[in-house]
Order: sequence, then structure tokens, then C-alpha cells
Amino acid sequence: MSNPLTKTRIEYHILQSFPVTCLNRDDVGAPKTAIVGGALRARVSSQAWKRPVRLALQDLGVKLAMRTKKVAQIIEKGCLEAGANEDKAKECGDIIAGYLTKDTLHFFTTREADAFVERAKELEFDIEKLKQKSMEKEIAKISKQALKPEIDGLDIALFGRMVAKAPELNIEAASSFAHAISTHKISNEVDFFTALDDEKDEQGSAHMGSLEFNSATYYRYISLDLGQLWTSLSGQSIDNAVASFTKALFEAIPTARQTTQSGASFWDYAKVLVRKGQRLQASFDKPVKAKGNGFLEPSIEHLKNELKAKEEMAGSMFGKIDEFEIGSGSDLTIDDLVDKLVSRVPNE
Repeated sequence: MSNPLTKTRIEYHILQSFPVTCLNRDDVGAPKTAIVGGALRARVSSQAWKRPVRLALQDLGVKLAMRTKKVAQIIEKGCLEAGANEDKAKECGDIIAGYLTKDTLHFFTTREADAFVERAKELEFDIEKLKQKSMEKEIAKISKQALKPEIDGLDIALFGRMVAKAPELNIEAASSFAHAISTHKISNEVDFFTALDDEKDEQGSAHMGSLEFNSATYYRYISLDLGQLWTSLSGQSIDNAVASFTKALFEAIPTARQTTQSGASFWDYAKVLVRKGQRLQASFDKPVKAKGNGFLEPSIEHLKNELKAKEEMAGSMFGKIDEFEIGSGSDLTIDDLVDKLVSRVPNE
């Protein structure tokens, strides 16, 4: 069946405000920043939001793949359970893992691990057979055949997989995350704190320190390539993937300093587009100004105006199929948004 979603994507343009926070730290513990449009902006890296989204998918009941360096140990455990003795189980794990990774994180599913163990069992855990040169390609073939991301590895389809030792196992990511940036100029501030000793026998603090923080309204841009998602999932369960991904985007928040500088905020506003063609995000090159009324309202106005201008410039090449708004007076709930997006997605 031909791919009915080729060059079709969902684009999430999200505005989300946080008070005193340090959502994403640099190497010295300060909030990450970037210069955009000649002004210092708060920044949250794409990876700092990807992992919370992935974990939120799990909370929503999605069965995830494993991203780990412990490939050999996982296969070893499976071989033990399948009847191998300890020595052979360990060797099988080491050999098979060596065909896939060399001390790097590997992204794979339970089904793939089970398939590796099953093949080792078929070979009666014969180490010499596993070491044959042809086995490297065979293990890659087994992995490719066993991978069913629609069942137990949606995160592989969404975030992609690169296997340097077996490029044929690479999966192109369906999602694309931009670094979130503040829509306005910021200046990091410093929180000086002290801590007291409950058992003190002299006056004064037992510890002093400082933490940097800021507060910002962030613009987040995420693109979901439905054509790539269809390919990776073999056309299966696209509706569930879109629904789960949208909900995870809505509730996921970076975890840095959540116990001392809690950042807990849903989206304030989002414009979600269903389009064909090239990805397109807003730049916020000109930082918005609060003018005594906060940054959110001027950010919403700026985002609407910038997207409208880009659509007018692109003309027929903008490729808009539909658009939805949530927040800022819209009566659309996140459940409504999910339903509308899912209704635009055909399934086999």
C-alpha cells in the first residue's frame, strides 16, 4: 500500500510560561541561554524535553523500547532463562551485543532481545557458530525482522535510531524538536541560600550557596512527520501514536531542579497545523516586550502574526490542510485537539 501521508506533518507551535526555574542546566549549573536576534534568551535544549516526553509516553501506557549500554547483560539473562549455563549465556550475550554496539547506548525492543535469544537457543548456545562471520549480518536481519515499533517501540519510531555497527537498522526520526527559546530578552538571576544544622552548637549557617535561575515564556516548536511515522509503523496504529505523542507533549516538563524551583505549567497557548511540505517554525527574531502586562499576550500576538505572514508569503507552497488553536480564549481542550488530529489520520 502506498504511503497516504507522504510529506504530511503536524506542527506544534507552543507558548509555555514558567516562573522561577532552571529547566535545563549548562556545565556550571546555570540555566542554558542563547543569543537570538541580538538578545540573550533563555533556552531549553531539545534533548532536555525529549526524554520527559518519552517517559510521559510510558505513563500513558505506551510500551517503550530500551535505550541502554547493558545489551549483553539483557541477552545473557534471556539465555540463562532459555537453558544456557552461566558461562555460555555470558559469552552469547557478549558476542551478540558486539555485533550491534561497542560500549555505546543501543536502542532496541524486548521483541528483538527475545529473537536474539531464540536464535542462540536454536544454535544450542554454540559459541563457535555464533562467532562465524556470517552471524553479524544474520543478527542484523533478525533485529530488523523482529522490530515492531507499533507494539513495543513507538519511541524508536518517534525519536529515531542510529546503529553505527549496523546501519541497515537505522530508523529515521518522525519527530523533530527545536530548542525552546524565550520569546523575550532575559537576564539570569542568582538565588543565595543558607542551610542550618539541626544539631548546631554555635550560631550561623552550616552551609551557604547560590543557584542561578530565570523566568520566561518559551516558544516550543515540534514537528511530527506523519509520512515517516507511517513508514516506521508499517501503517499500523498511527492514530494511537498521534494521540499519545500529543498528550505526552502536553504534560512533559524537564526535570531539572523540580524540587527546589518547581516548574509546573501546562501550555498557555498553541497553534497546531496540519500541513504538507517543508517544516516551518517561527523565529521570534525580534524579542517581545512586556510593557507591564507580562510576556504571554504579546508572544501570542507575535506568533499569530508571524505564522500568518509566513503563510501569505509561501502561498500555495504553505500546504495547509487544517489548523487548531488551544488556549487564549479558545474553548478547545487537549482532548478535543487530540480527537481532531486523530480524525485527520487514515489507518490501515
